[in-house]
Amino acid sequence: MVIPMTDNTKVKSALIVEGGAMRGIYSAGVLDEFIRADYYPFDWYFGVSAGASNTAAYIGKQYGRNYKVITDYCRRPEFKSLRRFLRGGHLIDIEWLWDITERELDIGLDEIDKRKGRFLAVVTDAETGKAEYIAPERDELFQAIKCSAAMPIAFKGSVPFRGRTWLDGGVADSLPVKEAYRRGARKIMVIRSNPASYRKQAYRFRHLFPYILRQYPAVAKRLQRRHLEYNEALDFIRNPPADCEVIELCPPESFSAGQFTTDMQVLDEAYEMGKEDGLRVLSQNLI
Repeated sequence: MVIPMTDNTKVKSALIVEGGAMRGIYSAGVLDEFIRADYYPFDWYFGVSAGASNTAAYIGKQYGRNYKVITDYCRRPEFKSLRRFLRGGHLIDIEWLWDITERELDIGLDEIDKRKGRFLAVVTDAETGKAEYIAPERDELFQAIKCSAAMPIAFKGSVPFRGRTWLDGGVADSLPVKEAYRRGARKIMVIRSNPASYRKQAYRFRHLFPYILRQYPAVAKRLQRRHLEYNEALDFIRNPPADCEVIELCPPESFSAGQFTTDMQVLDEAYEMGKEDGLRVLSQNLI
């Protein structure tokens, strides 16, 4: 969705990449085409949860890195295990994923350093339930990305960072369009991980969150109203202030990848959908 501006004056711009676990394969496709075209027109780069790793590899100019992360490492039993979860462990092991991919896959730290302070990993403070937007130092990058992707319940722990504990950024701000606007961005591109028709519904078992997450009561309350805040962000995207242009990239309605999809055909199709949309954006010169 594009809302044209009447003024051609250069304004601040932001890229926002949503999370969604394996659904992030679509964003990986879009961003790989941006890498191929050396397309980096943004003043800020916001990454949320899986979107934080996608954004970091994009800024690092590592074509294909997140395709490999999702289609290889995220399909390994060390990362996702229902048996382990039923025995009281992690459903997904964020620590394992980021430790092994840090060792085995270049993320492009030198390139990321060139945009120091402009990449923001969205995280949720485990004690307050509030969103924060961290610009990590070089030696903090992987820990910040772990924080942003530490999904409550699916990942049994929280991630320590800068003397505090953190959980998935999607808990408090899945689509940080209002934060980008608050910082002065008036051209905002949002890469989502669901079709345009999607609106978040309340969690069916949200009344259990205070019990399941009793060590983090503020996070439990935030999750109970997450659908309201998510849909408010969608309303901002669809009806932004008059001085703001929003470009929304969504997978097509035929998109079938889910949060924990491991079917390679589905993942490859979703990646190609992203690449096609990335090429379309590049041809339109929207930013």
